[in-house]
Amino acid sequence: MPFADLGDARLFFTDDAPRAAPTGPPLLLVHGFAADSADWSFHVPELNRARRVVAPDLRGHGHSSAPPTGYRPQDLAADLLRLLDRLGVARADVIGHSLGTMVGSVLAVEHPDRVRALVCVDPAYGQPTSVAAHFPAMFAGLRGPDPYATALANDAWCYTPDSPAWLREWHRRKILATAPAALAQAFAGLYEGPDAFGVRPASAAYLARRAVPVLSLWSQAQAGSAAWERDLPGHPASRSVLVPGGGHRLHAERPEEFLQTVTAWLDALDKE
Repeated sequence: MPFADLGDARLFFTDDAPRAAPTGPPLLLVHGFAADSADWSFHVPELNRARRVVAPDLRGHGHSSAPPTGYRPQDLAADLLRLLDRLGVARADVIGHSLGTMVGSVLAVEHPDRVRALVCVDPAYGQPTSVAAHFPAMFAGLRGPDPYATALANDAWCYTPDSPAWLREWHRRKILATAPAALAQAFAGLYEGPDAFGVRPASAAYLARRAVPVLSLWSQAQAGSAAWERDLPGHPASRSVLVPGGGHRLHAERPEEFLQTVTAWLDALDKE
């Protein structure tokens, strides 16, 4: 059954068994803002070669239900914990993109026994104050009468001149399929309020509590953040890597390179 009724939310998910003897813990794939689990379509066939792969749609996104509230990273992480409990997954490696990196970080900080390792793809955290200065206008637009116009305008920064047209169109359609409550509240939940940790220095204080190995892959647009994360305290196996020429959705633009980097890092952890 590809849906899990969690009480206040009904999540769509896929759960693919490994096609060979497992080489490591199950993988939990967490998509980004105004996206869905189909973002991982390029990756699941390779990732589930020797691992169980669970890929949900977050509440308000994709095929999941859209409750009126519950879109902070902490809330979304609680949903995923309930899903993992339902599926009998005690511990997982988490791969998150953008918003998903903050959901994964909550899992790693608040529930370290449930996360073996964390892969963060162009994280939403670590935003400098110069970038955060633009967020109040985003909050207002996403809460206004046409949140889709604001979300679509913001999506423009996610691409490079080399980004394929199909990727832009694919995500335009995903944005238009995202519930207004999710657009308004999920973005604000990253950067607004006392428990938000998307902007420095709150990011550094919160992420310093991650005790698990973390591999972060940063797009060219966030080169400064890649260097910033390298200086954070963390596990000795953690890495912060700049992907030259990569757009925000670098895992979709360059899936083979992404998979090679991630699987090599996870395989090395398996051998420790």
